[in-house]
Amino acid sequence: MNQTLSIDGARLYRTLDALGAIGGFEDPHSGLRGVCRLALTAADGAGRRHVVELMRAAGLEVRIDQIGNVFGRRAGQNDRLRPVMMGSHIDSVATAGRFDGCLGVLGGLEVIRTLNDAGRSTLRPLVVAFFTDEEGARFGTDMLGSAVATGRIPLKDAHALRDRQDLSVRDELAAIGFLGTDEPRLEAPYAYLECHIEQGPVLRTAGVDIGVVTGVQGICWHELSIVGRSAHAGTTPMSLRADAGVAAARINLALREMVASGRFGPEFRATMGVIAPYPGLVNVVPGQVTATVDLRDPDTALLDAAEAAIIAFYAEAARLEGVTIQHRRSARTPYVAFDADIQRRVAEAADARGFSRAAIVSGAGHDAQELSRLCPAGMVFVPGEFDGISHNPRELSTERQCADGVNVLLDVACALAEQAATLEELS
Repeated sequence: MNQTLSIDGARLYRTLDALGAIGGFEDPHSGLRGVCRLALTAADGAGRRHVVELMRAAGLEVRIDQIGNVFGRRAGQNDRLRPVMMGSHIDSVATAGRFDGCLGVLGGLEVIRTLNDAGRSTLRPLVVAFFTDEEGARFGTDMLGSAVATGRIPLKDAHALRDRQDLSVRDELAAIGFLGTDEPRLEAPYAYLECHIEQGPVLRTAGVDIGVVTGVQGICWHELSIVGRSAHAGTTPMSLRADAGVAAARINLALREMVASGRFGPEFRATMGVIAPYPGLVNVVPGQVTATVDLRDPDTALLDAAEAAIIAFYAEAARLEGVTIQHRRSARTPYVAFDADIQRRVAEAADARGFSRAAIVSGAGHDAQELSRLCPAGMVFVPGEFDGISHNPRELSTERQCADGVNVLLDVACALAEQAATLEELS
């Protein structure tokens, strides 16, 4: 139906820039413009209102559920059929660029605009969605909104999550005006599609236009509370210290040694992204440290083994430094394989437009992995410049790269939206 249609790449890029200005800041290190729209902050609220206005301007019917997920629906010729959904997120980490997540949401909106401009309808409805707190940077649980929508996390538990200022998800949703009334448990779409920047160097290094995403590797997060004893840095002998900072350092080095050992496979990755000592003074031995551990592996069994190994090491680090260590698992998602038919459609759409392509496993988590529990799901990756750097103001995919990915999204979404009613839908 849509082979002659192509999105307006310049319009898409302008839309990305406009959203990127909300929560924008100047990075003091690079002088570049970055984005800080932590979930459910005032900046996130402003970004949400902006996107909702764009949805309504495109003729979409907008609804908001009780976890703050937002859905814009374009009616189909047979509006009783299950919709094809496109989406991602617009919340960010504190040091973001303007593409992560936003390309999937605004790319989906550009698909709608392109169909509107052409006066084209689809058999099935089309929905553009953005989900709450995909990043997990504020409340500690990534893919929060889509996990509630698909039933992995109960709404009550999600609402009760608190940030470092002891503010709850529910109260912050209300504060920004996005504590919706719709039931959060999502009825299964016909399919879910997400266009996203790769957030890594693979496609750009290989000179490939489109990534056909085969799945998302497993992810495990821990939050650590390490408690020792604060003491004067000059008067306390080294042998009498219970240094929480050294215990954290031991764990960090153990993570690197686990990777270097090869015991958990060639794709295993481990990171201690937060190390926050208290009281944080130059002349005081840290009495407490709050830290995080991030483990990732495409092999679920190896990820389980790595988690068991680092938990065992917590006890060893505590013994060696005379501290106590408590850990809480804040996230755990297994490897997710995406639908084979959607992968095929993405590959064929790339071929039809003359784009080079490669199969790729996502190293980052995405809402698509949550939606895959409900329906066939898949992703389109576009390359990024500067070795694909992401979660950084230097994050950059060019206008052409973004347009290529969203044109593939357009082709696949429209093909799926023309699929006839299933037996289940007819009954």
